[in-house]
Amino acid sequence: MWDYSEKVKEFFKNPRNVGEIENPDAVGEVGSIICGDALRLTLRIDKKTEKIIDAKFKTFGCASAIASSSALTEIIKGMTIEAASKVTNQDIADYLGGLPEEKMHCSVMGMEALEAAIANYRGAPAKKEMIGQEKIVCKCFSVTDQKIIRAIKENNLKTVDEVTHYTKAGGGCGKCKPEIERLLNEFWEKEETKIIQHKEVPRKKKLTNLERISLIKETMEREIRPQLKADGGDVELIDVDRNKVYVKFLGVCLGCPSAGVTLKELVEARLREFIDSDIMVEEVKE
Repeated sequence: MWDYSEKVKEFFKNPRNVGEIENPDAVGEVGSIICGDALRLTLRIDKKTEKIIDAKFKTFGCASAIASSSALTEIIKGMTIEAASKVTNQDIADYLGGLPEEKMHCSVMGMEALEAAIANYRGAPAKKEMIGQEKIVCKCFSVTDQKIIRAIKENNLKTVDEVTHYTKAGGGCGKCKPEIERLLNEFWEKEETKIIQHKEVPRKKKLTNLERISLIKETMEREIRPQLKADGGDVELIDVDRNKVYVKFLGVCLGCPSAGVTLKELVEARLREFIDSDIMVEEVKE
């Protein structure tokens, strides 16, 4: 037997707002009697304020489906359409003091019926987050890949059993479980990639003037002067003014026609690589 909260039992035994509003302003229908659960939600809406004046439901399903549908109508009465559009399946479950994990799909059905009713009122298709081409994954309960992916995303689902609890997919013959596993893996791999891509690149520590000058000297001694000396040339650090570095060429580099290229492609390039990409190097000529 399911471990139902007292509120679930109360809303099942004495459901609120059962029935159908005559000439409703909005209608939302989800599920199928063939698949085991179905819900028809009707709303009366004040056109001026867009507040939900009344809400009624008809449900074919288990105790959790009836309790969830009843709770939904109690939650949304008095809400504006905009506020109601933000109601989630978790809100329904919380209102009931929780639902057994295996029955969370009943709260999802309530949320989907509300979305369908709001879309009907606005004269628009029911909101769907399209991820790839929609197809039936679970033939036993007619559950699509779109519904599975949405349930994974909105409820942070990590296992096939959790997907079954929230969507019923995989709860019949079980042949679709490998496909559900694939959808889970694919979704979370994409999410992990997004996290990695959005991580901030660590910024280099801001150097003091003395630290900057010291690093420039070290880099020149280690990365620049040995190369110039190997060809009979040399370079001397003259001054540092913020991001500007002043140097003087010595030996064969002094007056060399290629000094400008050496200045940019060796001296400036190495200092930018090891210290700061904003560094600019200028030659001092005497």
